[in-house]
Amino acid sequence: MSAPADPPVLPAAACQTMAEVRAGVDALDRELVALLARRFGYMDAAARIKPARSQVRDEARKAEVIANASAAATAAGLPAGLAEALWETLVEASIAHELGVWDALRRDPTSDAA
Repeated sequence: MSAPADPPVLPAAACQTMAEVRAGVDALDRELVALLARRFGYMDAAARIKPARSQVRDEARKAEVIANASAAATAAGLPAGLAEALWETLVEASIAHELGVWDALRRDPTSDAA
């Protein structure tokens, strides 16, 4: 006996069942994860390019990124404050990731890394 097929992914306005809604949400979540992976690829590149560890955290750029996301969210009709909260978390996670990559790229392989 085969497993039941996943419901088709429909536009939100066309959904008639919760299974259809959930299929759409799950599909979008997979797309968001793929986009986040692409974004973190740019954090890897930044870690490779920046010559000084102190350049990883750039508060002016952080504020600009959050403001850009906020403006795009407002234009898209999303709830006020949503983008700011999400991007605060995203940017901080990105900075932490970039710091880790920056350190790993410059780790002296001959040092005693116990």
